[in-house]
Amino acid sequence: MIDEALRRWGGAEFAQRHAQKVRYLLAGGLNTAVGLAAYPILYLLLKPQGVGYRGVLVVSQVFCIAFAYLTNKFLVFKTQGNYVRETLKFAAFHLAYFLLNLAVLSFLVERMQVPPVWAQMGFAVLVIISSYLWHSKITFSTRSQ
Repeated sequence: MIDEALRRWGGAEFAQRHAQKVRYLLAGGLNTAVGLAAYPILYLLLKPQGVGYRGVLVVSQVFCIAFAYLTNKFLVFKTQGNYVRETLKFAAFHLAYFLLNLAVLSFLVERMQVPPVWAQMGFAVLVIISSYLWHSKITFSTRSQ
């Protein structure tokens, strides 16, 4: 549907050159909405159960990474097979960001007194900016298959 709309709007060449980027932006919007909503919702649900903000981050990240992997694989890059290889590369990217996120979130909350939800929302910007490059060039690249 997106590819067809791009062909009508900008021609076949435009659609061929930019369809993946447009799909990424749309899926990224969905992933961002899910990611931004997941932490505060889980924080509100799990904090009364005694789960700290770092524990909420772990639960939130597992859910959001699985959701993002599925949208990227099937909606954006539309790759076939390669589940183990792609999952490992996808997880490696997000594990690195998770570890950095854990340190930055702790610093912002404990040292800078930034509310956990606002600190996490700000950190999400880094992931959004860099993930397209990583996933298009490494995770879902068809050149190395």
